Amino acid sequence: MGFEDRLEAHRVELTAHCYRMLACAAEAEDAVQETFVRAWKNAGRFDEGRAALRTWLYRIATNVCLDMARAVQRRALAMDLGPAAQAGSALGAPLDPGAFVRPVPDRLVLPSGGDPAELAVQRDAVRLAFVAALQSLPPRQRAVLILREVLSWSAEETAALLGSSTAAVNSALQRARAALSARRPPAGGGEIDEELLDRYVTAFTSYDVDGLVALLHRDATMSMPPFAWWLGGRDAIRTALLGAGGACAGDRLVRTAANGSAAFAQYRDGRAFGLVVIDVRDGLVAAMTTYLDASLFPVFGLPMTPEPPSRM
Repeated sequence: MGFEDRLEAHRVELTAHCYRMLACAAEAEDAVQETFVRAWKNAGRFDEGRAALRTWLYRIATNVCLDMARAVQRRALAMDLGPAAQAGSALGAPLDPGAFVRPVPDRLVLPSGGDPAELAVQRDAVRLAFVAALQSLPPRQRAVLILREVLSWSAEETAALLGSSTAAVNSALQRARAALSARRPPAGGGEIDEELLDRYVTAFTSYDVDGLVALLHRDATMSMPPFAWWLGGRDAIRTALLGAGGACAGDRLVRTAANGSAAFAQYRDGRAFGLVVIDVRDGLVAAMTTYLDASLFPVFGLPMTPEPPSRM
């Protein structure tokens, strides 16, 4: 296998690593590309007797991400930016999309096939809520937590990668764990419930508010980046949906996958409208995040106008 092929074999896991660091699919892909460029330039100095190629690439990628993280603002979910809105309140002015954790297609960060249990762990490690929690940490603490908790590197390996000491790594990990424990629990996780999603689509497309709300956790959230506006609790969501005057009636949902979760392309009046990421917990919908950004459709390989429905 040539050197280029050996690099490509690590693309998906490196993209996942960079996405956790940067919370943006486009920036993660840029970071991986820069990693490969640096690897090519320094290939003559790489000594496989001292470190495995994978370890070396993670070292380059982590340093690239640390450099990039210094130049961008912290990304978050709407729930991190302020208190829940009142049902029926105005959305307010949109924020710069760079303020938010951006969704990532599963195909960029999750391997195809493999052990189902391992895949479940990898899916949980790219959930929107988990990636947003990581962004609350300083970049080096973020890197330590990812390397130690997600990738299961030892303290010694992590210290060597970061050019630090084992004591400093252990201290950073302790602070990172404490910071994350103070945050709200992750929105969802576990296996994707196809029956639940079918019921969700039926209720959504028929604008059956009570049917939709029946699928929600009592503490479910609904948000719509690039707005900081969000709702907490199914009662507030029900009130908002009833007051929206059937705005989503007739919209079409097309299945896709984002952040290890089920997702849908939402089309309105025959045009791309938004990308809906659904987090499920304990058999109910825990979070609905609708990115009102049609530019995401090409990233997910989605057409800007919906395909005609298939005929049986």
